[in-house]
Amino acid sequence: MSATAIYKDIGVSMSGHVGQIEMQRPPHNYFDNALINQIADALEAFDREPVCRAVVLCAQGKSFCAGADFANRPATGANTEGEAAKHLYKEATRIFRTRKPIVAAVQGAAIGGGLGLAVAADFRVTCSEARFSANFARLGFHPGFSLTYTLPRLVGQQRANLLFYTGRRVTGEEAVAMGLADALVPLEEVRTAATALATEIAQSAPLAVQATRETMRRGFADAAERATERELTEQDWTRRTADFKEGVKAWAERRLPNFEAR
Repeated sequence: MSATAIYKDIGVSMSGHVGQIEMQRPPHNYFDNALINQIADALEAFDREPVCRAVVLCAQGKSFCAGADFANRPATGANTEGEAAKHLYKEATRIFRTRKPIVAAVQGAAIGGGLGLAVAADFRVTCSEARFSANFARLGFHPGFSLTYTLPRLVGQQRANLLFYTGRRVTGEEAVAMGLADALVPLEEVRTAATALATEIAQSAPLAVQATRETMRRGFADAAERATERELTEQDWTRRTADFKEGVKAWAERRLPNFEAR
């Protein structure tokens, strides 16, 4: 498969030594098995492309990725159980095993699994308008997308606990302050700044960068996959609770949920 093959839900291009993967499900780029599979396929194709030295992950529309579309579950597979749900997160672990540095251009909301996708990148460039949230508990179920491993690694255990337990949304400024994002620029410059960072990385010796990345991330993909296995077990039963149904209903109705611990 060519690194610049045509995909259904993403646009893939190459400029100099920098590849670009653009999610094309505006306005919110809700994810499902198909979208994660296409992103993983494109990243693996860039790994096989010698000219590619770094990749920018970006998105059309208002949000970077607002997670799963719980209002349209049959189409997204967001609320499937057992093997279907497992397949989605298994696809996500493929992203952690790719070799080229990834810079995410987070121009809007990165929520739930969308936060997991942003955190899967090596770096994040963002803006004041962006919002980051691990909102799983507010919906009544367990975190996924390996976030129980990746998020504490970025922001520390205590801040990760706070984000998981409260589901609060943090701004671009707060994200940079806590280490969740790496650069803050005006909204209209997010993609340009992310591309500039990827270009700067690409100006270093590619074999040295990849070898250094492998050393710095040694065991990262295996640990993320182990976290995913645990997350899938916990998500399986929490998705069957009355609290989960209430959380999704409250989210759709834009109100605080009334959880009953059942």
